[in-house]
Amino acid sequence: MKRRAVFMIIGVAVALGTALFIWPRAVKENPGEVQPINFGTVPAAATTLIYIAEDQGFFAANRLRVNVKDYSSGMATTEALLKGELDIAWVAEFPFVQRAIGREEISIIAVVGRFNDQILFGRKDRGIHTVADLKGKRIGLPRNTIADFYLGRFLELNGMNVRALALVDVHPAKSMEAVTGGEVDGVVVWQPYSSRLRAQLTGGATAFPLQSGQPGYGTLACRNDWIEIHRGAMKRFLASLARAEEYILRNPAGAKAVLRKRLNYDDVFTETIWTENQFSLFLDQSLITAMEDEARWMIKNGLTSEKAVPDFLKYIHEDGLKAVKSHGVSIIR
Repeated sequence: MKRRAVFMIIGVAVALGTALFIWPRAVKENPGEVQPINFGTVPAAATTLIYIAEDQGFFAANRLRVNVKDYSSGMATTEALLKGELDIAWVAEFPFVQRAIGREEISIIAVVGRFNDQILFGRKDRGIHTVADLKGKRIGLPRNTIADFYLGRFLELNGMNVRALALVDVHPAKSMEAVTGGEVDGVVVWQPYSSRLRAQLTGGATAFPLQSGQPGYGTLACRNDWIEIHRGAMKRFLASLARAEEYILRNPAGAKAVLRKRLNYDDVFTETIWTENQFSLFLDQSLITAMEDEARWMIKNGLTSEKAVPDFLKYIHEDGLKAVKSHGVSIIR
């Protein structure tokens, strides 16, 4: 009898242990339930697909209630994602590379567009007319963001090391004040700050486009544990964005109107920024190549103690996008 009781106790313990181990996988979504999703982004044109899906009711049609939260940078959205404050985060690929090097349990589920709008403005009255004039100057930019990479790569292509500059951590929203007030000699900014600076400085600054033909990628990142439990919601979120992409192709004027209204842009600025962004939903090999390039740059410049480039294929979750837009996936494995 005692022996039987012992076996029963062992059996219950094993069953409980197994249940706890597989519990996250066993959680099922209610197919008819409206799923809330906390989404974090930088309020910029790079988020246009999300703005359109929200405005046109595509999220609601897919039984999603998306709460869009604004953050100052992709670094901030990623921090919030890892803290569990967000379910999905918009982040440029550079901050994501930093997290991948740190072996965080996150994945990119899609790219929602490419951007090409990073500019360095240097004050002419501080002697900045050519790239060589940047040596020794105080340049403001948000540190640990993709601006670091583009500035560093731009300088390398022009025969200069980033260590030849004095870099100052300046929040994008404070860039105007920092450069006009004399705290720095120049700033690295992107839209909408670059257009405002150009208008404010009215010919008093030299503009250096920094991206050298290499676009930035606006990615959607999730924690792996969230993906595991919410595969259905993730696919419906991506399906909503696929409809938003189709809307842009069918009705570009309507899409621009959504962006103007959401971010309070005027017509001229909207047309300008439209040419600096590519709004599409995809996962392709160029993203992997860009992240590998950025990881090598971080290692070379001592921004990480790691010596090896991560296998970024391990940080791409393509199943969701394959389910809703299979031709948008061209990752080589």
